[in-house]
Amino acid sequence: MYQGKTWKANAFGEPVDVLRLEDTAWGEPPEGLVLVRVLACGLGLPDILMTRGEYPLLPEPPVSPGQEVAGEVVATAPGSGFTVGDRVMGLTAYLDGWGGLSEYAYVREAKARLVPDTLSDEQAAGFMLAFRTAYAGLADRVRVNSGEVLLVLGASGSSGSAAIRLGKALGATVIAVAGSEEKLRFCTGAGADQVVNYHRADVADEVKARTGGHGADVVFDPVGGALGTRALAGVARLGRVAIIGYASGKFLTLDPLDMVLRNYTAAGVFAGGTPTEDAAAYDELHRLAAASLITTPLTRVVGFDDAPKALATLHEHPGKSVVRVAAGGTHQTL
Repeated sequence: MYQGKTWKANAFGEPVDVLRLEDTAWGEPPEGLVLVRVLACGLGLPDILMTRGEYPLLPEPPVSPGQEVAGEVVATAPGSGFTVGDRVMGLTAYLDGWGGLSEYAYVREAKARLVPDTLSDEQAAGFMLAFRTAYAGLADRVRVNSGEVLLVLGASGSSGSAAIRLGKALGATVIAVAGSEEKLRFCTGAGADQVVNYHRADVADEVKARTGGHGADVVFDPVGGALGTRALAGVARLGRVAIIGYASGKFLTLDPLDMVLRNYTAAGVFAGGTPTEDAAAYDELHRLAAASLITTPLTRVVGFDDAPKALATLHEHPGKSVVRVAAGGTHQTL
């Protein structure tokens, strides 16, 4: 049995109001899971949504946020592909109440990989989810091609900034959209070829102007709402729209007649597939990371005790925020 602390919400509300540190015990992992001593945990919008009761897959409390971690394997089930001492990054069993904002976490073996030497613990903790989302959108569902124009909305966010870096690795010209000069500078640093401040310019008009009237071949949209809907006017003929999420509070609005007349398509994107699809995606992302072609757009690392505040202020920081849970080293069992 392994003893430690975990952040848990026994009622829905804002992270700083409902998350509490609780003593927790972890037993030997069942088949399909490995138990890790958490070194770092990535933060994302779904973590906020689940504490508020707005995450559709977790309709009832309690919830334990933290979808992705980097950690050291301390226990495995029989037949596991990992061994004790391995440094891994992967997705947690948060849907079963075992999130990664904890000193230990169960990690789903099928959604875990060894950490490449090119990534630090903090980078590894923020890698899997954002890049799996970007990969689902840009390599699986709409397939951006080398030489095409990729428009990324919410480009300073976790999945948006991963889409910038993956888009560049796939050979696209990237136009990044964000809402402040600080965030635009971040997008440029992340690799965007051009940036647009949607508070100061019309996104569709800017995209058309910057592409000689051609428009965006692919739109990556984790924002939705008015911005996502307006961006549709900047889609090129035979363009594709990847519908990722609704950070604005609602999805974009599609007009079927407009889609027919301008011959563009839209695809819903969920960052999860069959075991075969997931394995192929994670293997390719691991290869790209090991070759230093993509890396986590990490901008903020906070301590374990500051996790609720870090979640509450997530929207104020571009890129990926990560909680440092523990330093590397030995572990203790009870």
